[in-house]
Amino acid sequence: MASEIVSVHNHRVKQWAALLDRKHRDRENKYMIEGVHLVQEALIYSVPMETLIFSLERGLPNDITQYLQMDVELVGVSEAVLSKICNTITPQAAVAVMHKSKTAVKDIINDHRSLVMVLDGIQDPGNLGTIIRSADAVGASAVLLGKGTVDLYNAKTIRATMGSMYHIPIVDCDLHTILPLAKLQGVQVVSTQLEQAINYYDADLTRDTWIIVGNEGQGVGADIAQYADQYLNIPMPGKAESLNVAMASTVILFEALRQRTMNN
Repeated sequence: MASEIVSVHNHRVKQWAALLDRKHRDRENKYMIEGVHLVQEALIYSVPMETLIFSLERGLPNDITQYLQMDVELVGVSEAVLSKICNTITPQAAVAVMHKSKTAVKDIINDHRSLVMVLDGIQDPGNLGTIIRSADAVGASAVLLGKGTVDLYNAKTIRATMGSMYHIPIVDCDLHTILPLAKLQGVQVVSTQLEQAINYYDADLTRDTWIIVGNEGQGVGADIAQYADQYLNIPMPGKAESLNVAMASTVILFEALRQRTMNN
């Protein structure tokens, strides 16, 4: 049985709205997702969900009800409440309060023939979301978020993942700690870079490989690039000066997929 909240001044509404701010998300270890597709994906993949909030006016969408779990609290709210707690201008009929998930980095290191994206200071939520979608698309093992990378639980990042954040492990970590450990386990670490780099077609990406990409303006920091066994560049015979980090990541990920598929 669903409870109802219609006032934007209700204390629970204020708690939900506070999750739009990162410091509150970090403190509460919770975040919000918006929209039928994301809520559906979270339910299908059994991601820890605390509260499912839906529009009293529009009702609970049928695409969600078939996946509902017994332990999820249901709360019907007014359109004014939805507008208060959502990041989008025109909120969809359903949003949810989620518990942050935790993945052990050691499990990623031990993954045979791993293919991992390592992000050093990615700033744009759209870029982060696109990289996660591309990693999901090729069946990568994980995405690691290094220091300075935009918050995974930023509303724009979540939307950009289109649900892929629930299909692949994504871990915040100290790259100075994890990269040396991975190398000790025989992982090949490669990094995008213009100087002293080989054509990415010539790299052997069939091995356990972790791919480092960096900040949109500065690229991979020298302190992180030092861990790379090899530097890769993407040939561009056209007139474009560069690809953005999400496009470059996608190109390299699909080359890794091609090599691994071809060599199976």
